[in-house]
Amino acid sequence: MSKILNEVLDANKSYAVSFGDKANLPMPPGRQFAILTCMDARLDPANFAGLAEGDAHVIRNAGGRASDDAIRSLVISYKLLGTREWFVIHHTDCGMETFTNDIMIDLLSRSLETATIDNSGWHDRGQGPGSPEGKYINWLTIRNQADSVKEDVQRIRRHPLVPQGIPIYGFIYDVKSGKLIDVPEAIAAGRAL
Repeated sequence: MSKILNEVLDANKSYAVSFGDKANLPMPPGRQFAILTCMDARLDPANFAGLAEGDAHVIRNAGGRASDDAIRSLVISYKLLGTREWFVIHHTDCGMETFTNDIMIDLLSRSLETATIDNSGWHDRGQGPGSPEGKYINWLTIRNQADSVKEDVQRIRRHPLVPQGIPIYGFIYDVKSGKLIDVPEAIAAGRAL
């Protein structure tokens, strides 16, 4: 077994020993809200949003973007599990700002190995083969955090399966301070009607 696999399994054993009455937590989130945020390992939504287990849904993907799958999860969160407010939270120093769709497509077409980055940009370090399949995916890269938060809130707000009565808030998490910075244009766009 790998070192990481052993560490995860050992941590789970410790967690299970003190699991207590968490088996009795209800399926719907107790505080009736959901967060869409980035998968970046520096973000800990439980800490920056004051969450305990069972409090809220946390949906994560690269960039915290309002992809079709993220919207699917938000709609399920509301329709079947009763969330009443949603947060879209991007963050400073996001890796999604370091490349474009064209760069990702080019990297994948050359090699499927992990790429490296330096001052001159992204580079493949592995040998091929790559795959042209990357050109069929919108990688939802980010040029400007505030603009992307506003765009995502607007996309969610306009979606025909999203009720107009759900407020959608837009924030940027600062990875240097831990603070949530509001994006006024996103909050205005996400106002419940």
